[in-house]
Amino acid sequence: MIIDFHTHAFPDRMALKTVTLLSKESHTLPETDGSEAGLIASMNEAGVDLSVILPVATRPSQVEKINTLSIENNRNTEETGLLYFGAMHPEYDNWYDELKRIADLGLQGIKIHPVYQGTDIDSVRFLDILKRCEELGLIVITHAGDDIGFPGVVHCSPEMCAHVIDEIPSLKLILAHMGGWHQWKEVSELLVRRNVMLDTAFCIHPVRRLDDGYWKDGEPWMLSVQEFTEMIRLFTSERILFGTDCPWASQKEYVKIIGSLDLSAKEKENIFHKNAQRLLGL
Repeated sequence: MIIDFHTHAFPDRMALKTVTLLSKESHTLPETDGSEAGLIASMNEAGVDLSVILPVATRPSQVEKINTLSIENNRNTEETGLLYFGAMHPEYDNWYDELKRIADLGLQGIKIHPVYQGTDIDSVRFLDILKRCEELGLIVITHAGDDIGFPGVVHCSPEMCAHVIDEIPSLKLILAHMGGWHQWKEVSELLVRRNVMLDTAFCIHPVRRLDDGYWKDGEPWMLSVQEFTEMIRLFTSERILFGTDCPWASQKEYVKIIGSLDLSAKEKENIFHKNAQRLLGL
């Protein structure tokens, strides 16, 4: 079984427009058209059984609409293989009651994106939101580290994450991109002994670059296979979740890469599905 804990899909009416805009901002090419159908086709090709879709609220006004749609979409999870999380924005005023609503209606957790939302993850408002998530047993997955579309803009550094974990040690926190994109040295130094999980999204696969003259040859991109494997051994396979960031990475290629690593069958099982099953209660 394979569970991809980090994917994105958009309603049909806005999928192409959204993916085109994000492609230009990140100077990369997507692997699907950003729709549910595109993701399902990718899953079928890669042998992925379940994809967790992580919506991002870029404006406070989007929060309730996103969460309501996620709740509705999850009625079809058994048929589609798509499991939606909720969203939260730090400037959304009714966060306390909204988090209770989504927990009561069955969403497993929320996605936050401190870069897109322009707020440090260890700010007072985010800490209040995360404490409420801990009270409700909600999983929180956050973009961590640099962002390819906003180079140099970091609102979720390893130092900030260490502060959050120390403040809320029982929080079910997942840091995307192996704990912090392009900040992996600091991740290994500061977070290895703290209660946090990492996902593998967008940190080891080859990236399809948009041919717009932005990228220079030799531009540093991802972890090497050796660095990636060393981080897994450091954190242990029980703390790593398989994630791709599809449509920004190929699920098929990611399955192949993880499957080829010098890890035991048990370690690969933990990464591919057992850790996710434990978190999601499957």
